Amino acid sequence: MILDAYDTLSNDVTMPKLGLGTWFIPEDGAAEAVKQAVALGYRLFDTAQAYGNEAGVGQGVRECGLAREEIFVTTKVAAEHKTYEEAARSIDESLEKMGLDYLDMILIHSPQPWDKVNQSDNRYLEENRQVWCALEDALRAGKVRAIGLSNFLEADIENIWTAAEIKPMVNQVLCHIGNTPQGLLDFCKSRDIVVEAYAPVAHGVALENAEIGAMAEKYGVSIPQLCIRYDLQLGTIPLPKTANPEHLRLNAEVDFVISDEDMTVLKHITPLKDYGEFGRFPVFGGKK
Repeated sequence: MILDAYDTLSNDVTMPKLGLGTWFIPEDGAAEAVKQAVALGYRLFDTAQAYGNEAGVGQGVRECGLAREEIFVTTKVAAEHKTYEEAARSIDESLEKMGLDYLDMILIHSPQPWDKVNQSDNRYLEENRQVWCALEDALRAGKVRAIGLSNFLEADIENIWTAAEIKPMVNQVLCHIGNTPQGLLDFCKSRDIVVEAYAPVAHGVALENAEIGAMAEKYGVSIPQLCIRYDLQLGTIPLPKTANPEHLRLNAEVDFVISDEDMTVLKHITPLKDYGEFGRFPVFGGKK
């Protein structure tokens, strides 16, 4: 079962191959969502300072009935924090909000502040290096076990890579049927960077696509199951978002295999009109 499968990061930390994304799960519902997911076998939970639900996620982790080391918790430094001091302070604030002694992973949420994403040519290269230094220091201090990036493109990653004392271990990106950044996936693989795929169901847009629906019917599965399996076979770690217990259960029932031929078909489906987290991140298109 996929919930029993783990990937190994470049620093030998292991993380589950399927997780729960918590964007849009409100603070007052996050703890219960985490506890329900844990009961079903989920062990990876992804939040962010920008989601406004870190406290709820932390509560769910503390109250789920499992030892802390059995759960893998990720948060992200807000995209607006572009100095060492801001990032370092925000990491401590996240730990305090979540009521945890350490986090399993922290990511830089975006190379650009939200209001500049796809609106500016400034990639904040030096600023991101400073934020990365804060993540490295948090790792050295034992506040976090792994560090990485989110929504970083090849040049953004290379900027960190060439200056980093500790190399990025993960890059979390928008990746789903109709939006497969194959060049970026290959680039990350060449650097031994594990890729997490957020919004595997394209923020629900995939549910309305007739081609995807027909392929799901062929395999006797739901559209979300097909989408999650697609991301798994790309070698990524999918992070579907839901607080619905039945959806949580079904999202983990993906122990089927999409044929190579059908993977090619799905990879070249007409790009879906999903514009990513917070409506600004790039849609790569299935042919890239």
